[in-house]
Amino acid sequence: MASAIASKMGLHSLRRKQAKTFNVQIATMDADMEFSCEVKWKGKDLFDRVCRTMGLRETWFFGLQYAVKDTVAWLKMDKKVLDHDIPKEEPIVLYFLAKFYPVNAEEELVQDITQHLFFLQVKRKILEEEIYCPPEASVLLASYAVQAKYGDYDPNVHKPGFLAEEELLPKRVINLYQMTAEMWEERITACYAEHRGRTRDEAEMEYLKIAQDLEMYGVNYFFIRNKKGTNLLLGVDAMGLHIYDPDNKLTPKISFLWNEIRNISYSDKEFAIKPLDKKTDVFKFNSSKLRVNKLILQLCIGNHDLYMRRCRVDSLEVQQMKTQAREEKARKQVERQHLEREKQLREEAERARDELERRLLQLQDEAHMANEALLRSEETADLLAEKAQIAEEEAKLLAQKAAEAEQEIQRIKLTAIRSEEEKRLMEQKMLEAEMLALKMAQESDRRAKEADQLKQDLHKARESERRAKHKLLEITSKSPYTPPPLSANAMPSDVPNFSFSTENLSYDFKDTDMKRLSMEIEKEKVEYMEKSKHLQEQLNELKTEIESLKLRERETPLDILHNENSQQGNTKHNTYKKLTLQSAKSRVACFEEL
Repeated sequence: MASAIASKMGLHSLRRKQAKTFNVQIATMDADMEFSCEVKWKGKDLFDRVCRTMGLRETWFFGLQYAVKDTVAWLKMDKKVLDHDIPKEEPIVLYFLAKFYPVNAEEELVQDITQHLFFLQVKRKILEEEIYCPPEASVLLASYAVQAKYGDYDPNVHKPGFLAEEELLPKRVINLYQMTAEMWEERITACYAEHRGRTRDEAEMEYLKIAQDLEMYGVNYFFIRNKKGTNLLLGVDAMGLHIYDPDNKLTPKISFLWNEIRNISYSDKEFAIKPLDKKTDVFKFNSSKLRVNKLILQLCIGNHDLYMRRCRVDSLEVQQMKTQAREEKARKQVERQHLEREKQLREEAERARDELERRLLQLQDEAHMANEALLRSEETADLLAEKAQIAEEEAKLLAQKAAEAEQEIQRIKLTAIRSEEEKRLMEQKMLEAEMLALKMAQESDRRAKEADQLKQDLHKARESERRAKHKLLEITSKSPYTPPPLSANAMPSDVPNFSFSTENLSYDFKDTDMKRLSMEIEKEKVEYMEKSKHLQEQLNELKTEIESLKLRERETPLDILHNENSQQGNTKHNTYKKLTLQSAKSRVACFEEL
């Protein structure tokens, strides 16, 4: 009985202990993670745990998002996780996403992990068409995404069809043109080949630098109504608050930058914004739900805080992060240079090896040819010797016949006395014999000369054979080709030490030379304008290449609006500038009249 009671108490204690924790699954753009959380944990406890696990220090850009009914919400840092209106089935699913966007990614994003998460999120939003991206910019962005994933283009590795399984372009862009998948891949690969030498981090940053100039980048849209009941869209982003026509998310009608806003508040479904100019009336609007107002206020507060952070001198933590990032970047640069040097030396060694192999084959061919020449010379010498022997035998035979002819002449002379007729006949025969003897003598001389000539040819053939043997001996005795030895400085034995001094890292804004600072800002502005001009030329070139294949009937309203803005020379930044040139009072009045 006692043991039964003890076992029940142990089971009850175990259940009570288990009830003190719950499981949470965190889905990031890169991977999924699962955590065991305590019931008492607040949003900040879980958020900090996730950031520490990822090694993320730029936490102010991110948040934990969850779906609620027909909208989304963000986990509050000062509220218990289980007190939020989230499904309680375990594991509880939360999404680790960028909640706020930088105005200038290159200046504001320090850590590689921060940059990578932004790259993945912005890329996903462009592909899912939550951010409108024109076709020519889509191709250029796709080429940077390929560079980030595959590294430098190599035609021997990246053969046609290697992007067949990749999702690189929005479906809207693919459907807008009469182009096959192979034609799109060819355009993307042409741009991709130009990015040689960029690392993954550099390619991702170039992607973000282009994406941050898109009109819908970093904007959260909400349906609102003004006092007249007109349906409008409110856009909240890193620059400020913007009012849009519901059918045009690209070009705002009215904009208020964060430095023009003094206070933001809401009561129930009514939202009130007080401009910095106290003479300007408060402008109000209504949203559909109280939950939406809370979300708008969260985004406004967070974006305004980031605006204030950009205006201030970097904190010690950020300065330290930037120093570490610079040192890490310098270290990677040295490593990359070392790898490039090793690659270069390896390529030189391979070229030297190929040259040795080529030279070896050449020597082998020469030796083979010399052997063949030697064999031919020996065969020729034997043939000439045989011909010379035959000529000598023929000459001896002819000499013997000539001697017999002379004997015959003598005999004829002795018998010439027999008769006149016989004499005449004998004279005739003698004449013929003399002629025959003369011919025989001539033929003997000719044969003798031919024998001499054959002897000379034999001598030449033997001399040629001697030279061929001598050449073969030279070839076989040659030492193999040896490339000149590399100097000791060609390949450093180790990577040189690379360090930065951090003694003068902190800056006092009051002691800054304003004139020098303004000159640096002006210089950066000129460089930015030059880069922007080059980028615009690149985009215009891409647009010209594919414009003839566009199917006009498939253009979406956003495509038409973007084309109109392009024709009028309107961009995201100059639109904001034009809108903010008006006084705050006139903009509030304009909002009320919409």
